Amino acid sequence: MSLLAHFGRLFPRNLTPENVETSAHFDVCPEDVWQAMLFYEQVPRRPSPLLRMFLPAPVRTQGEKAKLGALVECVYDGGYLEKRITGVERARFIRFDVVLQQLGIEDSISMLGGSYEIGALHDGSEVVLMTRYCGHLRPRWLWRPLEHFLARGLHRHILDGMRRQCADAQLLRLAPADAPLRGVGAATP
Repeated sequence: MSLLAHFGRLFPRNLTPENVETSAHFDVCPEDVWQAMLFYEQVPRRPSPLLRMFLPAPVRTQGEKAKLGALVECVYDGGYLEKRITGVERARFIRFDVVLQQLGIEDSISMLGGSYEIGALHDGSEVVLMTRYCGHLRPRWLWRPLEHFLARGLHRHILDGMRRQCADAQLLRLAPADAPLRGVGAATP
């Protein structure tokens, strides 16, 4: 259990939810963004050292994130959480509630839910990630800025992963079908 979790036990539970949003522009259409959508636990790259210092490391995800009512199980190093998909419209949005959290940080913060909103623009798409949570550390005026900073860092990590997915998909579409494979295990001419 982290030092913050022990510190969080000193205070009564805060029941006031807060939302943190982060938006990003993508140079691809909403359908391409939809195909590249990742939950935090699915991003292939390791989170930043700061995120790893305050949050358990993500391991994997099971479940259909694009199916209304689906339960998505997110496994972390030393814990897990479950997300229930509460809203889905292809290439427009996914919304979810966190129905179970066992991450070892419950005395500091309770995750409530979030969303991914995708909007079409004339030159691509805008993606807005939102996280809804209750922070339990007091005084709130001291801890809220750190919580928002970490949430935006988590959002940026996800958005960067989605950007890489979009770029990889574009490269695959642009490669000629008869192009030789390059990389480990590929035959070289």
